[in-house]
Amino acid sequence: MPNPVPQNQAAFEKLCAEASVTLPYTSDTSVLRTPLTVGARTAPNRIAYQAMEGCDGTPGGLPDELTRRRYLRFAHGGPAVIWFEATAVLPEGRANPRQLYIDEQNYMQFAPLVAEIKETCLKENGYEPLIFMQLTHSGRYSKPEGVPAPLIAYNNPIFEGENPIDPSRIVSDEYLDLVSEKLAAAAPLAEKAGFDGCDIKCCHRYLNSELLSAYNRPGRYGGSWENRTRLLREAVRGAIAGCSRNFLVSTRMNIFDGFPYPYGFCVREGEGITPDYEEAKRLVRDLADAGAAILNLTMGNPYFNPHVNRPFAMGKYEPPEHPLFGVERMLKGTAEVAAAVPGTRIICSGLSYLGAVSPNVAAAAIGEGWFDFAGYGRETLAYPNCAHDILTAGGLDPKKICITCGKCTEIMRTKGGTPGCPVRDQEVYLPIYRRQVLGK
Repeated sequence: MPNPVPQNQAAFEKLCAEASVTLPYTSDTSVLRTPLTVGARTAPNRIAYQAMEGCDGTPGGLPDELTRRRYLRFAHGGPAVIWFEATAVLPEGRANPRQLYIDEQNYMQFAPLVAEIKETCLKENGYEPLIFMQLTHSGRYSKPEGVPAPLIAYNNPIFEGENPIDPSRIVSDEYLDLVSEKLAAAAPLAEKAGFDGCDIKCCHRYLNSELLSAYNRPGRYGGSWENRTRLLREAVRGAIAGCSRNFLVSTRMNIFDGFPYPYGFCVREGEGITPDYEEAKRLVRDLADAGAAILNLTMGNPYFNPHVNRPFAMGKYEPPEHPLFGVERMLKGTAEVAAAVPGTRIICSGLSYLGAVSPNVAAAAIGEGWFDFAGYGRETLAYPNCAHDILTAGGLDPKKICITCGKCTEIMRTKGGTPGCPVRDQEVYLPIYRRQVLGK
C-alpha cells in the first residue's frame, strides 16, 4: 500500500525524497490569513472548502437535514469560500434521486440555508464567507431515479469497455443548447437566493467536462477547440450577462483528464497521458476575458482514475504512481495554467493527501504565486473545523485529519448512500457506512 498521509515536516520530506517529488514548504502560514479581493468582493482569508456532494437532499432537490448539518459545520470552520455542492439544472441531469436541483419554482427555498451559513460564520468567526452554487448536468453519471440513465457527449471505450452505451443516449446539439441556456438561467436564481457566485461545473467528466475531449464528435459541440469548449464558454458568458456585477461567475474545471487522446483533455495525440496544458491555458484566458474573476482548477475522474484528482493512502486499487506524484502534478499543473491569467484568482485542489503539512505547502505555493486559495475537499468532511485550526490554532491536528481512505466515496457509490466521514464523524456516518457498504 502507498505511504500514509504525512503527520509532520520530517515525514513529508521523507515521502518527497522517496517519491522524487519537489514541493515547496514553509513554517510561516500567515499568508493564509490575508484577505484578497475577488472581482468586486473580498475574501477574508485564503482557504476554500470545495464542493462535496452529500446525496442527501430531498426528493424535490432541496437541502435536507444532513445537508444543513454539513454546511453549518463548514460555517463554524470559517473558510473564506464555501463551494456549495453540485446542483442540477435539469431533472434528468441529476446524479442521484437526492441530488440538489434548482429551478424557477424552488430557488428561494435555498435562501434560508444560505443566510444561516453566513450568519453562523459571522457569529463564530467575525466574517461571512463567499458561497458559490455549483451548477451541473451529470451527463454519463446521470441517475435521477436511482438507476443509470446516462446522457453522453460521445461513446468512450475507456469507460464503456465491451458494453458501449446505446448511441441513442448521445445528446444532440439542440439538447446541449438547452443545457447551456439552463446553466446560464440558473445563475441569477442563485444570486436571488443569496449566493455570492456560481460555478458552471466543467470537471471530473460530467457532461460539460466530457465535451472538452469530444474530438471526434460531429456538429457544433465537437472537433475544434471552439466547439469542444462552446458549452462552458457560452454558459459562463450567459450567466455573467444575467447577473449583477457583484455576483461572481466561475467554473470548477478540469485542466487534465488523465486519459490518452482522443478521450482526454490536455493531452497530445500519440503522447499517452503526458499533460499538455495549452488548451487549458487558452480556455482560462477566454473565461477571464469574459469576466470570470475566479477559477477553481482540478483534474481527473473520481470514478475511474481517482489517484489523479484525489491521491489516496488506501483505496480499491493500487495506484500506478506514488500519491505525492499526483499531488505534485495537481499543484504544479495548476500553477502553470494560473500563470496564463495573472490577476484572475485561482483555487487549487489536491491538498488532502498532504495531511497535517498541507497548510505549509499551500502557504509556500501561494507565496510563490502558484495560486491564490488552498482548496480542501475530503478534508472538510473529516475535519470541518480545519480552516479555523489553520488560521487560529497553529495548524492541523494530526488526530483529526482526513486519512484519505476513500470510505466517504464508498458510501457515495452505493444505492441511496449519503457520504460523510465514518472515521472522524462516527456517530452519524459509521452506521451509514456499515449499512450501505458492509451490509450490516
